[in-house]
Amino acid sequence: MLLSQFYKKNKFRFCVAIFSTILMSSVSLMISWITQQLIDIISGVSGTEGLNALAGDAVLVILLIMLIKFTECHTAPAFIQQATEQYKNFAFEKILQKNISSFQDEATATYISALSNDMSSIEANYLEAQFSLISNISMFIGAFAMMLVYSPLLTAIAIAFSILPVIASVFAGNKLKHAEKRVSDQNEAFTATVKDCLGGFSIIKSFKAEKTILKTFRASNQKLENEKCQKRKISVIIGMVGAIAGVAAQLGVFIVGAYLALSDGTITPGTVILFVNLMNYVIIPIAQIPQDLATKSAALGLINKLAIALNSHVKEKGKLRLPALSQGILIKNVSFSYNSCEEVLHNVCFDFEVGKTYAIVGASGSGKSTLLKLLMASYDNYTGTIFFDANNLRNISCDSIFDFISIVQQNVFIFNASVVENITMFNQFSEDKVNRAIKLAGLSDLIAKKGMDYLCGENGNALSGGERQRISIARSLLRETPILLADEITASLDKETATQIINSILELENLLRIVITHTLDENVLKKFDEILVMKNGRIVENGTFNELMACKQYFYSLYTVSQ
Repeated sequence: MLLSQFYKKNKFRFCVAIFSTILMSSVSLMISWITQQLIDIISGVSGTEGLNALAGDAVLVILLIMLIKFTECHTAPAFIQQATEQYKNFAFEKILQKNISSFQDEATATYISALSNDMSSIEANYLEAQFSLISNISMFIGAFAMMLVYSPLLTAIAIAFSILPVIASVFAGNKLKHAEKRVSDQNEAFTATVKDCLGGFSIIKSFKAEKTILKTFRASNQKLENEKCQKRKISVIIGMVGAIAGVAAQLGVFIVGAYLALSDGTITPGTVILFVNLMNYVIIPIAQIPQDLATKSAALGLINKLAIALNSHVKEKGKLRLPALSQGILIKNVSFSYNSCEEVLHNVCFDFEVGKTYAIVGASGSGKSTLLKLLMASYDNYTGTIFFDANNLRNISCDSIFDFISIVQQNVFIFNASVVENITMFNQFSEDKVNRAIKLAGLSDLIAKKGMDYLCGENGNALSGGERQRISIARSLLRETPILLADEITASLDKETATQIINSILELENLLRIVITHTLDENVLKKFDEILVMKNGRIVENGTFNELMACKQYFYSLYTVSQ
């Protein structure tokens, strides 16, 4: 599937570029023939074309070269451009088709490396090299065919000189495939190291871990450059084998041709020069074809590596599409573990009703965020059942789930784009809908001060934490889904801002709102229809704020300690 993306709606350019390459090889051989004819004219050999005719042939060759190069200029680069675009677009589309749990099982460095470092190698060693390979093969076959016409004996000698080194070079080229794979793997590891180092920059500085991290970076960088160096050495060796074979073949054929011309005159001086010229078209392919085949094989290995990654960790999901959500979400005897050793959720049961607001509280590690992930269909390896109305979540397609659920998370990702583009997520919405979402999310002051087109910076570094959260809320509101989930969205905010954010969510109407919060503020918690209290993966209490406080159990302890 990945290989076919290079040629999808791109076959015409490819065929024209290949035809031009083959035609150029034929024209190069024609130049050698004209040279042979001129030498024989000078030597007084009979049966040659006249000088005027050869001059006309030379003009024709020049015009053909101009036409071929003009055609190549408008086909080969355009083919490579469209091929690389389609390949990367298809791969990225396949990545986006993965569900959340599939993607969480993988390292993003794999895809970053595949779409950057590996792509550069594929362009050079597969897309561009295939034209070089076709050209070399065409010249190689054409040169030997012309040799055969002029002297079968000398051609047989040329083949004898050439065939064994070619075989040796092909075998040596297999090592390049493995070397390219090792470079790709190390590129992936290096990319992951750079991501970690830059992503954790504030932690590195605050813990004064610069020297240790620099040591880690240097070690990863050294491994990468060592593998690249080894690959270059193998390339040089392959090229050396081919070059030595080519020189030996050229000199051998030249010596034998000179002997035949001097001893019995079976070939003319022009034919000897023809063979010398044609051997140039044999030497280059002998040196280059094995390396082209090896680099092509290495590039195919990188393509296969990406194909394996795209097809891995893909989990089958249901195909049912929800027409609407009228009742709510029912969780029935749900248990879950990230691995087989320890359960995170234990026999959880609850019924979330449409239009109501729910707060989920509990100590860190009690299973709050995991519960929301299951509602988002992030994992399907749980026991028990989750119903959306009367529909089993396992039978519902992921796309349909996201039509009904929006989530606001603690770590909001903001694109390096304008405020309005981050709110709309680059989709088209009416101005009224956008303005309504901005107002409900409490972004009016930001828009008034900085405007819709204000650039948010890389991951929103030009915005405050509260502004980033409000943009995340506005995104969710703009989609107008019947369910809104909020996961610890106030954890890094000051109390005043946190209260404002929670109130913004609570003031929304006609939504099922489920909010995980660590802020146990009486004025805020009293606004929720119901509070779920989690402990060690279980819902141990539920009720209104006043009901839970009156019971004086676990929630009462949590609240009292937090004050």
